[in-house]
Formats: sequence, C-alpha cells, structure tokens
Amino acid sequence: MKRTMAVADIGGTHARFALAEVEGGSVASLGEAATFRTSDFEGLSSAWSEFGKVAGSPLPDALAIAFAGPIGSKALKLTNSQWVIEPGRLHKQLRVSDVTMVNDFGAIAHAVAQLGQDQFQHCCGPNMPLPESGPITVIGPGTGLGVAQLMRTAGDYQVIETEGGHIDFAPLDPLEDRLLAVLRQRFERVSVERIVSGSGLSNLYTALAAIEAKDAPLLENEAIWTAALDGSDPLAVAALERFFLSFGSVAGDLALAHGSKAVVIAGGLGYRLRQQMAASGFAERFVAKGRFREQMETIPVKLLDHPQPGLYGAAAAYAKEHQ
Repeated sequence: MKRTMAVADIGGTHARFALAEVEGGSVASLGEAATFRTSDFEGLSSAWSEFGKVAGSPLPDALAIAFAGPIGSKALKLTNSQWVIEPGRLHKQLRVSDVTMVNDFGAIAHAVAQLGQDQFQHCCGPNMPLPESGPITVIGPGTGLGVAQLMRTAGDYQVIETEGGHIDFAPLDPLEDRLLAVLRQRFERVSVERIVSGSGLSNLYTALAAIEAKDAPLLENEAIWTAALDGSDPLAVAALERFFLSFGSVAGDLALAHGSKAVVIAGGLGYRLRQQMAASGFAERFVAKGRFREQMETIPVKLLDHPQPGLYGAAAAYAKEHQ
C-alpha cells in the first residue's frame, strides 16, 4: 500500500522539501522540490510553514528529514548553520505523527542503495556496475564534506552514518606541508573538510597566496569558484587543482578504511565539477596508496546523477524503516 509523505533535506545552505510516495520498502515517486535558503528562516518550523504554502494543500502527517549533522542528541545543530532541531518536539511543532531522521549523507547512501544503475556515471577506475554485495563508500563535497558507508548484502542493505569529512588532513608533498602549516594558523585542527568542500577552495586560495607572498585579490568564495572555473585567476586555478588532488586522496583513504568495492561521489558540487574532475589529478591521487595501488585500481568510482538525492534518500530511509 502506497503512503504519501513529506521529505526534507536540511543543509547548511539550503533547505529542500518535497512530497513522496513509498511502498513496499522502496520509493514509488518523488515530487518536485521546493528549495529555500536556510539563512532566510529562523528554523525548521518557519521553513516547513513556507513549504505548506508552496504545496497548496495540507501536508502529510509522515515526515522524513535528512539533516546535515550528527543524529542522536536531544538538540541537533546544523554543522554549518545556526538552525537547531529538537526531534522530540517535531511532532507538536510540525503537526506530524511519524518522523524519521537520518544524517544527510546517510540519506544519500539510502538513495545509492535504491536507485538503478542508470543513475550513476563512470568517473574513474574500472567501468563496471556498482557491486550487488559488499561495502561502498559514499562521499561528496558541498557546504561541508559528507561521508557515509553503504553495506550491501543479498537482497538487503545497511547504511552506516559517519562524520568522515572531519578526519585529519594528511599532506602528501612539500607544498601541502606548507599549506597545512598556514591553515594551522587559522584553525586549531585542520580536517579534510577545511579543504575538500565549498568553502575549502577559499581556504586553499588564501593559503597559496600567503605561501607565495601575494595579495589575494578575490575575497568572496563564490568569486574564487568562478575564477577557478573560467581560468581568469591563476591562483584560483591552482587552488582548484589542489582541491581535486586532496579530494582524490581522501576518497582513496576512506575506500581503504572501509574496505570498499566501489566509491560513489554524490552531492551537487561534485556533480557540477565532473568535467574538471576528469582532467584533474583526482584519479591518480585516488590510487596512489603505495603497496595498495593495485587494489585501488580495481575500485570503480561513480558519480551519482540524480537531481535530489537527499530528498530521495530521506524517503528511502523512511520506506526501509517502515517496510
């Protein structure tokens, strides 16, 4: 029996909402998304009310939320926003009877588990389908760096939510040694998210300027991304090259740590950068693991090609929980 529900994907920059139908442990349909900037709202309740206006009809009493932060405490704070969500109060605040909450990249891992092979593009490594069994690493840069693990078994799967984006940055050449030294002056601890994320390019840009004793003419993160992609600022281009090198390194490290048979790159930023990634040092850094290079060369790396993986994954998580 199909059930209509609402789904939300709450990130540090955007809050997305949609209606979905689930049936038999799977997603039957996903409606058009309504996207709001989190900075335009005080919290989830006001954004939920706005979604109700956009939907134009009473919202369902079942809700699944993909949340950009660790799940499990009484008060959940977005990693890169001021929003705080108290799960125990959502039933009353939003007037819903049934709520499922999942980490944002946990939701994307649910999407990876349930979407068909046609939703994935080949990135690097052997061009083969995602395995039907075994571990898969799901990773993607956005406002932060999301990481989850998907474990497929015969006819079923489990999602392991992680905070893998907060592991330590490990420099691999003399320039990265110097980058780490500069970044340590700004951050008490330099995680990979400080580099492989939407704001990471700005961190790399200013650090490279300091190393080269140059002025950093661009100050806004969006302007740095634009200059890096159109080639108008050599320093921004160099920062993007380092971004991809570090991305390849951390994706490979996590694949080793997870014992993965495949890696899926997800999230809007990773997909938008797919052409630049293909021409970058990502693939070489991914396999450059010394004695484990041959093993790394057997791992396919895919790009998730779905417009709303967080919303789809939230619905999939709900469907699996209530199957």
